[in-house]
Amino acid sequence: QVQLIESGGGLVQAGGSLRLSCAASGRTFSTGAMGWFRQGPGKEREFVAAVNRGGSTTSYADSVKGRFTISRDNAKNTVYLQMNSLKPEDTAVYYCAARTSVLVMTRSYAYDYWGQGTQVTVSS
Repeated sequence: QVQLIESGGGLVQAGGSLRLSCAASGRTFSTGAMGWFRQGPGKEREFVAAVNRGGSTTSYADSVKGRFTISRDNAKNTVYLQMNSLKPEDTAVYYCAARTSVLVMTRSYAYDYWGQGTQVTVSS
């Protein structure tokens, strides 16, 4: 099993930045691609970004392209989401997820492990 612990959420003004971190523990050798999803008020969970095992391939939702950057440090078993130029519509609970497969996927059902979520609130 793999445990994912998220941190870095909080309250920020529009135009500001936050960096989310997700630390994996347990059977981390089974962790492949990792991703971030979010769920805003009254909305379904949606894909935000993902990165493959080696960090060479990334994928982003159209809504965050150019503003968010996903990266990972395998030595620390940690994935990051750098969020810049934040907008009120970015307000959501952000979830870290991990796959056993090394390939990037954008569907939530493709992920095997999930963090507890961290709240990001962007004020106008």
